[in-house]
Amino acid sequence: MRAESATASPNPLALVVHSDMAALSKFQAAFSRKGFTTIVARDLPTALLAITQHYFQVAIVCSHLAEGGDGWPLAGVLHLVFPRSFIAVVSPFEPDVLTLQAAINYGAREVYQQTSPVEEIVDSIVAQVSSSGNEGSNPRLQ
Repeated sequence: MRAESATASPNPLALVVHSDMAALSKFQAAFSRKGFTTIVARDLPTALLAITQHYFQVAIVCSHLAEGGDGWPLAGVLHLVFPRSFIAVVSPFEPDVLTLQAAINYGAREVYQQTSPVEEIVDSIVAQVSSSGNEGSNPRLQ
């Protein structure tokens, strides 16, 4: 059985994986305003380390970390490790059939355009998590 978190937090946890520091900062601030504790990672190894240390209710992964499309498998791993969590992917491209197919294949619940305002993305995620009961055992999201 997996421990809830190596560093227990009274707030729900969000993981944001993006290679751009400015984007990470914006996501972290937006999630903090919504009551989340946010763990950020700029690359795949750091994200994998975070996955071993925490239980995330929400995860956002950029589809392009070091090279195009390498965020999709990470989204798939997150979906397998945290099946009840809300997994989203931020893509630099407008969602087309191939992007939506990748989302389905890797278990992402939403695909957002990278050009969308961070506040709108976070508001959308929090609304979906709160209304669908994806918060797991955390009563603070209800």
